[in-house]
Amino acid sequence: MAGHSKWANIKHRKGRQDAVRGKVFTKIAKEIFLAAKAGDPNPEKNITLANAIERARAANMPRDNIERAIKKATGELGGVMYEELQYEGYGPAGVAILLRIITDNKNRAASEIRHIFAAYGCSLEGSVAWMFERRGVITLLTAKLSIDKDLLLMSVIDLGAEDIQEKEGEIEIYCDPHALRAVREALEKQGISIERAEATLVPKNTVHVEGADAQKVLRFIEKLDDQEDVQEVYANFDIPEEVLQQVG
Repeated sequence: MAGHSKWANIKHRKGRQDAVRGKVFTKIAKEIFLAAKAGDPNPEKNITLANAIERARAANMPRDNIERAIKKATGELGGVMYEELQYEGYGPAGVAILLRIITDNKNRAASEIRHIFAAYGCSLEGSVAWMFERRGVITLLTAKLSIDKDLLLMSVIDLGAEDIQEKEGEIEIYCDPHALRAVREALEKQGISIERAEATLVPKNTVHVEGADAQKVLRFIEKLDDQEDVQEVYANFDIPEEVLQQVG
């Protein structure tokens, strides 16, 4: 699980920086647009939309931005039309890379992403999707726990948790993505502070990377994450914590 956990922490720190520039709002607006277009525009009847809106609120995204994205999806407002794509390949040190793309211009997205891969001597070739599985992940900070840790672990198992991992001051609770909202809400009712909650792709196995290769992997992934059409970057690296501390 290291590839997910460590990259999630990097993204969390980057997210605070991106929020200042409004970049994170653009990505969340795309999520809301797609969710509302694919299903019911009422979040009470559309769990994917509800999750996207909650992510928007957690990022302090203005309510007008949320409503505007929904109205664009339903045709009440004009604007660009987005489509969702998936690219996969290998990055530096043989790290598997899976990209979730939301774009209004497929040709631009393909050209710019291929350019990034080529600049790092990497290939946008090969099938890696099978190396990842969709999971719901809830992250808690051990220092903020309001109940006994052992009681918490027993509680989340009853709530539907499939796996629990503790490391580096955090507790990660893994569940079926469809159960994510129910588990999160049950924890919140117990007064438990949640650091992050997301439905994401988690690597089944990881590739250990150190030294100069580790720095190159991180620069490569951040370059991809900064590309405007890239919504999510999934990777299966495992990089030492002391290297990650230098990022963000």
